[in-house]
Amino acid sequence: MSQQQSTFPSTGCVAVTRLIMDNRPVRRRRTGAVRHLLLAAAFLACSSQLLVVDANSWWSLALTPIQRPEMYIIGAQPLCSQLSGLSQGQRKLCQLYQDHMIYIGDGAKTGIKECQYQFRQRRWNCSTVDNTSVFGRVMQIGSRETAFTYSISAAGVVNAISRACREGELSTCGCSRAARPRDLPRDWLWGGCGDNVHYGYRFAREFVDAREREKNYPRGSAEHARTLMNLQNNEAGRQAVYNLANVACKCHGVSGSCSLKTCWLQLADFRRVGEFLKEKYDSAAAMRIGRKGKLELVDKRFNTPTPEDLVYIDPSPDYCLRNETTGSLGTQGRLCNKTSEGMDGCELMCCGRGYDQFKTYKHERCHCKFHWCCYVKCKRCTSLVDQFVCK
Repeated sequence: MSQQQSTFPSTGCVAVTRLIMDNRPVRRRRTGAVRHLLLAAAFLACSSQLLVVDANSWWSLALTPIQRPEMYIIGAQPLCSQLSGLSQGQRKLCQLYQDHMIYIGDGAKTGIKECQYQFRQRRWNCSTVDNTSVFGRVMQIGSRETAFTYSISAAGVVNAISRACREGELSTCGCSRAARPRDLPRDWLWGGCGDNVHYGYRFAREFVDAREREKNYPRGSAEHARTLMNLQNNEAGRQAVYNLANVACKCHGVSGSCSLKTCWLQLADFRRVGEFLKEKYDSAAAMRIGRKGKLELVDKRFNTPTPEDLVYIDPSPDYCLRNETTGSLGTQGRLCNKTSEGMDGCELMCCGRGYDQFKTYKHERCHCKFHWCCYVKCKRCTSLVDQFVCK
């Protein structure tokens, strides 16, 4: 993000509280933990001061070791002041929820790793370039790749906070209190300690979106369009984790008869979340800012994006060559597959520049045998293989 100045919107505390609860994915009773979040949001909204938004990002928490708050002197609150990349609102949330910060960092790290896995065979492979902006100048472009990065990062925070609640690591939440599913058989028990996806969703929305909501760009401007794009993609990531959470069950009974089952709400494997958002990336909608200051489709023949869909406002660079302006690292030196016709193939990966061939030794396990009882013993085989790298 380029350096800009902005202020908190002059929104009253009541309006902010209403905003927090209006976008809930499902209607739930307000628990003590949720009310705690509402008070935090109102606290943020009631202050209005000048902010400087720079290229730093909360994503840097993934690359910065974070100590647990109990390691510090009570009342001194040095933890939040030492963390770089936080906006003013995120820093205030940090002061209120210091024990959450290590898990926000874990969530960001999970999101970055999943991004790199999903794009491992693409020209842009989600490389991190530094500990401050993390992905570099390429994130200043409102492209499909930026859309995916925002969504997978937000999803990572929901995932990490929800799991931390279940494990009893956070002071303001615990096991899931989700209602019993209607289609669950009557003789099955609904209980156990499920992942608290409801709390994870709400906290991630307050923390991740805080930076965007602090901005006060002119309505209908290019900067305003980018803010709306970021908010849409953040929500899509959170929705992915929320909607993919499923019911898990465990059998009870004599000799494994499974005469009784206990069930609870469980997060989906994060790889599944990444694959779901990758599909959303492939079908992302091109948007532009409309006369009413809202995003609208460039091509009206397509369906209007839902909260689960990714959107973008700028075309992607080709990522073929290193470009300091766009932040593209280029594909020179990248491994490619000579026999593939996909994006990982040498023709597309190398952008027609050609490739070099070299030989390297490959080590792998082979001739594995099962021994009674009970282990598998393998040999280590070495072979000479061809590899190809882009010129």
